[in-house]
Amino acid sequence: MTTVNVTTTKNTVTVTENGSSTVVQTPVTTTVTATTAGPQGPQGPAGPGGGTVINGSAKVNQSIVYYDSASGEYKADATWTTQTIVLGGNF
Repeated sequence: MTTVNVTTTKNTVTVTENGSSTVVQTPVTTTVTATTAGPQGPQGPAGPGGGTVINGSAKVNQSIVYYDSASGEYKADATWTTQTIVLGGNF
């Protein structure tokens, strides 16, 4: 595990990785970037390159994409359109 200690009173940065420490003192300019993977959200069906697959084989004009849990896929078809989701079709 890598640890980074910033000491402002001495103007030093100590980077410790695998038991070995490196001290960087001013006026040396060094950029230290620390990153970690954050929590991952829910994923839909994976497509090419890991993207979400949307089944548009039955798409119609003004289809709205929705998730169908029975088939386990996102769809765009005549079930939900801008005309069917609101009374009078004023979307």
